[in-house]
Amino acid sequence: DPEGRIVSWNIGARQIKGYTAEEAIGMHFSRFYTEHDRKRGWPQEELVRAARDGRVEDEAWRVGKDGSLFWANVVITALRTDEGQLRGFLKITRDLTERKQAEEVIRQSEERLRLMIESVRDYAIFMLDPEGRVADWNTGAERLLGYGEAEMMGQHFALLFTPEDIREGAPERELRKAVNEGRAEDERWHVRKDGTLFWATGVVTPLLDEGGNLQGFSKVMRDFTERRRAEEALMMSETRFR
Repeated sequence: DPEGRIVSWNIGARQIKGYTAEEAIGMHFSRFYTEHDRKRGWPQEELVRAARDGRVEDEAWRVGKDGSLFWANVVITALRTDEGQLRGFLKITRDLTERKQAEEVIRQSEERLRLMIESVRDYAIFMLDPEGRVADWNTGAERLLGYGEAEMMGQHFALLFTPEDIREGAPERELRKAVNEGRAEDERWHVRKDGTLFWATGVVTPLLDEGGNLQGFSKVMRDFTERRRAEEALMMSETRFR
């Protein structure tokens, strides 16, 4: 009704919230809100907004009869007479707890992955958007390449290639190969922020959504300069002894 007391109650409401129609009718709808939301006056504020704007939509935790919490999508619509007089509200609630729990599992998984990537210091790990611009930059990338995250965000990863490789289109070729073959792996000279060269292995992997659409790339690099120098020294030594 206009004050927020329940005047009708369907089977779905009983299933989601646990109250029978006999228990619920006459009860104020704020009963289903958390104590925090009740103290801040959110149920009343929703009615005010619905009356003013025609409807209000919200997603938040709600409370069932047994005290358990469920994540709900709520739409409250103002009901008016032909003359425009407010006669009450229609409230539709959907239980989205399973979706919320799945999202939380994904969020925690992504956070663990982010922390793991950030803690890796022997590898440069960074993410690119579909055009090859840097979208994420780990501590290992900062240590290996010399650029801070703020400096690299939005920059094209071609900045890390030698001028010769850039002229030959190596960065673009690497991304195309990753898309076409599922990954691109190479070893080549790269350039640090201070201009020094280092020999690195690199693996680029495309990141796809559920529909197979390209969302970007991940690139993992490791510095093998010492190994490369040792191989070159060995080759020079073998050449002298021939």
